[in-house]
Amino acid sequence: MKKKNISQKLLSLLVAVSMTLGLAACGQSSGNNSGDANRISAESIREDNQTSEETAAGASTEEAASEDTETSEGTKRTEYPVTITTYGSDGAEFTTTYEKAPEKVLAVYQGSIETMLALGLEDRLVATAGLDNAVPDEQKAAFSSVEYLDEFTPSRETVTMLEPDMIFSWVSLFRDTTLGDAQDWIDNGTNIYINTNTALSEDSLENEYNDILNMGIIFDVQDRAEAIVAEMQNTIESVKAQAEEAGESPSVLVLESMDGSFTNYNASSLAGDMVTQLGGILANPDGSSLGKEDVIAANPDVIFVVYMPYTGDDPEAVMNKNLNIILEDNSLASLSAVQNGRVVPIMLSEMYASATRTQDGIETIAKGLYPELNLGTNI
Repeated sequence: MKKKNISQKLLSLLVAVSMTLGLAACGQSSGNNSGDANRISAESIREDNQTSEETAAGASTEEAASEDTETSEGTKRTEYPVTITTYGSDGAEFTTTYEKAPEKVLAVYQGSIETMLALGLEDRLVATAGLDNAVPDEQKAAFSSVEYLDEFTPSRETVTMLEPDMIFSWVSLFRDTTLGDAQDWIDNGTNIYINTNTALSEDSLENEYNDILNMGIIFDVQDRAEAIVAEMQNTIESVKAQAEEAGESPSVLVLESMDGSFTNYNASSLAGDMVTQLGGILANPDGSSLGKEDVIAANPDVIFVVYMPYTGDDPEAVMNKNLNIILEDNSLASLSAVQNGRVVPIMLSEMYASATRTQDGIETIAKGLYPELNLGTNI
């Protein structure tokens, strides 16, 4: 990686002083600072992600086991320098070279943070931001040991002060209104990795797999990354084999309510790819926005209803509100999925830029597709 020159260091120092004075004057030393008044404060997010002593002890045992595995014979090792390609808006390619594993990583948004924690890389995190939900219980002990920023989406000034050697996030973080052009950061010595499914027009399971595997290569934890991906792939193979044996291939819509119409997660979405790879058939593989008449015409066997509770929400209330948009609409009462009780909730975080939560999404869709199959011991 390129080292920052003296003028860049001076700029960082000046920005830091400016930001410190600005925050003191505005009294913005806490809070979510995200521009979204509905988001819970950063302090509340920190509290929600605390862990019990029992969970922390279990996490420590698991971490020790992971370390033993990493140092055992046969473990794959990264040979540095290693070059990785990541993608920006409209498929723009960014080539990044790592002379060694990054040591000061800024991870922004759920999947990026959870991937780092799942790979046991919390000690490489200089800061985190942008959590919509609490991390899994087994990650809370690790998460509580890292810095969580007050800003939901960190500003360019904040990130400059942190001086990260890598930023791991979504493509939306690299816009004029946020951190600016990704290539500028790379040119100035900060490597970038962007969740592929937030950048490309065609989302897929393969993209999520590759992101996790690339993290394994970058940080020299390839065995851990491959184990996470293998679990996802094995689940799909197992479920699909059982479905084929049973001769089942239900038709499916994955819908998110949008003020009178529905976003349709079609063949170019991650959710659509999950459905297809698990043996389901997309009832409308092309449409991106569907009206009620389109849903009625498709008349799928299963409808997955997308919902997203944010930190501070009642998850069950948010889920039921979204389910009832379909279940309580008389014009949709004749749908096969409604008649047969096959309207199934799925969280957005399980099927969009889902990273390590991709496993949860696969399981949710598998159980919704095949409620009659005995999948409990297989997923």
